[in-house]
Amino acid sequence: MTGPMTGPMTGPMTGPWRRVYALRYAYREESVRGEHFFGHDDACHAPMPIDYYVWAVVGDDSVVLVDTGFTRETATRRGGRTYLADPAELLAHIGVDAADVGTVVLTHLHYDHSGNVAQFPGAEVVLQRRELDFWSSDVAGRGAFAHLLDRDDLAVVHAAHEERRLRLLDGGDRELLPGLSVHHVGGHTPGMQVVRVETRSGPVVLASDASHFYENIEQDRPYGIVDHLPSMYAAFDRINELAGDGRVVAGHDPLVRERFPAEPGLSGLVHRIDHDPSGYAENASQRR
Repeated sequence: MTGPMTGPMTGPMTGPWRRVYALRYAYREESVRGEHFFGHDDACHAPMPIDYYVWAVVGDDSVVLVDTGFTRETATRRGGRTYLADPAELLAHIGVDAADVGTVVLTHLHYDHSGNVAQFPGAEVVLQRRELDFWSSDVAGRGAFAHLLDRDDLAVVHAAHEERRLRLLDGGDRELLPGLSVHHVGGHTPGMQVVRVETRSGPVVLASDASHFYENIEQDRPYGIVDHLPSMYAAFDRINELAGDGRVVAGHDPLVRERFPAEPGLSGLVHRIDHDPSGYAENASQRR
């Protein structure tokens, strides 16, 4: 593994990555705009559905899964969420077996991003140390924090640590594999990190919850769940810097399904990010 990276990380990185996918595993229709923006929204009661994704980066000899979603049992317990398929099922649609996943990157430890880790017992799990420290602290069980965390999922992450397959990062930028790097941005949670992938059609930044919706980053409107507001604004700038003239993939936006083409026969489940989508170019200028 390489050490910390230096420089702005906006130049090209050569790597073997051939395919990048957004895998939609669930959705919730009854959410409203007031949930998704910090401060007052004039249309706070207007419907604003939310999609739940994980992301797969597939190379010639490596598979990286970015986040692991929540489980079917969690969807039932929390209610109001339509569960489509778990990550292993979605990976099978693109010809990837769960055992092929060598690296799982957890962008943060909210319940909708850190379940199902147990499905990938052979993978190295990559997480920011400050993220694990915060959600392992007493304060994580208080008030609104408790709603955002699944203690059973956290226990699986700790088990991975005991098995010596949890890689904890201490901020900054880190290249995990050639052409694939993670970048600590904070804002949404203390250890929020994003993933940059160099593809044949240019860089892709998987923003995860650093920008839930395109409206967050393109209109400079922070999301409603904030750990540190200045860092969330700085995260928008950093994501744009990392993307350059490439693509940003918002973490929960149904527009992902419009901006990026579906795999044949898998519309609404699997969308291909590394192609140069016709709809993205016309929207890219909005995030400058």
